[in-house]
Amino acid sequence: MKTTLELPDDIFRQAKARAALRGIPLRQFVSEALEEKLSALSASPAGANEPPWMQGFGALADLREENRRVEAVIAEAFATLEPEDEA
Repeated sequence: MKTTLELPDDIFRQAKARAALRGIPLRQFVSEALEEKLSALSASPAGANEPPWMQGFGALADLREENRRVEAVIAEAFATLEPEDEA
């Protein structure tokens, strides 16, 4: 299938140079690059295609119970009055 792509000049030059170094036509280089990108996207786990700044959200979700336990211990410690604070 034929198509037209609009690429920034510097990316086009880099791709053309890399294709030439490998001794393959630019269309083959672009096809291989797209195949690699598509296979990497389908092989990656869900959520891995999110922007890097989004990947950290929810990363500690498995620590929810531990957080609740720590918060309960802290609340219990602050609920007890020290003898010097009772007066």
